[in-house]
Amino acid sequence: MNRQDRADAVDREMSTRLLPDATLQALGRWWSENHMRFTDGTPGAHTVRYTPSRWAQITPWPSALASASSTGDAGVSRAQVTSIVADTVRREAFREALVATYVWGKGKRGTPRGSGPATLQRILAVEGLDAALALAVTVLGEHGSRQAYAALHQRIPELGPSFFTKFLYFAGAALQPAPNLRLLILDRVLSLRMRSLAAAVGRETGHDPDGSVAAWVWADWNWSPHRYEVYLSFMHAAARQLASTGAWPPGAAPDLLECALFSSGWK
Repeated sequence: MNRQDRADAVDREMSTRLLPDATLQALGRWWSENHMRFTDGTPGAHTVRYTPSRWAQITPWPSALASASSTGDAGVSRAQVTSIVADTVRREAFREALVATYVWGKGKRGTPRGSGPATLQRILAVEGLDAALALAVTVLGEHGSRQAYAALHQRIPELGPSFFTKFLYFAGAALQPAPNLRLLILDRVLSLRMRSLAAAVGRETGHDPDGSVAAWVWADWNWSPHRYEVYLSFMHAAARQLASTGAWPPGAAPDLLECALFSSGWK
């Protein structure tokens, strides 16, 4: 059995087993501690702090964000970014949508000369960016998540999956009708969570005794369109599993699980 066959075998086992009991219990505790923040059963209140003046060189700057001349900290929530992106998608102002999702994704980690604003400025200068973003949104509406992911995968220098899945996640929420399979953010933190689950399944089944296959498929970045589809399928099924435990809000969208996995420290 070659490495890809073993990876496929682990994927099949994970799709059957889903979240282990210890993880279900940890997520139940997370919900009991955070349910007052997310009273509607969505992660819309998930707020990121950022310093607008650190992004002063970025244009176009969405007017719904705090003024870029402000030197103090500001906050922007998932719900607010969803509203911003819905407006920009209607106007086909896809650069503004990208800026809003990037600032939310980077938060206070962005510094004037650091990987946040400086990288975003280079991305915005890439020839063909507007066409690529517009195509991705069109593909998302017409063909769904995997094809939209593929439309941006390795397309724009320095715009990797950790950030373009944020763009697609918010764009998907803005589309009417919404894609059949709700898009989710996939970044390094979430990939590490998936790697941990895959490594445990690989050890238990003998398909991946040393965790090398889990480390390969759930690397730190540059996941393939197939891997993104595996991730979405798993997360949607795991959200249903969680809801069936009674320790999770019934009918909660899978992005609440994504938020919990990102912010919790379970192992």
